[in-house]
Amino acid sequence: MNKEEIIEKVNTAFVNVLAHSNFELTDETTANDVDGWESITHMMIISEIEKLFNIKFKLMDLMNMNNVGDLIKTIQSEI
Repeated sequence: MNKEEIIEKVNTAFVNVLAHSNFELTDETTANDVDGWESITHMMIISEIEKLFNIKFKLMDLMNMNNVGDLIKTIQSEI
């Protein structure tokens, strides 16, 4: 699965959880850039991504994610 396909699936997870698509995900995107991406929705997004990709993130990986780019790299390492 290439990076574009991963981003597309990640975007789907965000839309499913946040119920809007008023954002553009880039490697530099953080929670500050997306309306509704808060602590509780963050965990819901992570859970949705785990389901979509059939993976389970390690706690240390979650703690080291600072932006969408880090999320993409972690997904790539898990699939």
